[in-house]
Amino acid sequence: QVQLVESGGGLVQAGGSLRLSCVASGRTFSSYGMGWFRQAPGKEREFVSTISRSGGSRNYADSVKGRFTISRDNAKNTVYLQINSLKPEDTAVYYCAATLIPGGTGRKGDYVYWGQGTQVTVSS
Repeated sequence: QVQLVESGGGLVQAGGSLRLSCVASGRTFSSYGMGWFRQAPGKEREFVSTISRSGGSRNYADSVKGRFTISRDNAKNTVYLQINSLKPEDTAVYYCAATLIPGGTGRKGDYVYWGQGTQVTVSS
């Protein structure tokens, strides 16, 4: 069992930055690929980014490439999402998730553990 707790969300102006963190319980964090998803009001949860177990492989949704950076620190059981150049359309609840796929994945159904989410609101 893995528990995930996100933090770092908030209200920011367009063009601003945030750093989201997700801390995992347990001693097997490095066994999981990790991902970030987001869900805006009235929309389905969508893929944002994923990172492999070692951190050597990363992938991003086209809508966030060049603005978002995913990273992880296995010694701290933590995965991060650095969000720059925020836009109002980035407003959503951001979730981190863990998958048994070593390289990470963009498919929601492949994730076995989810956090409760952290709200990001971008004002124009």
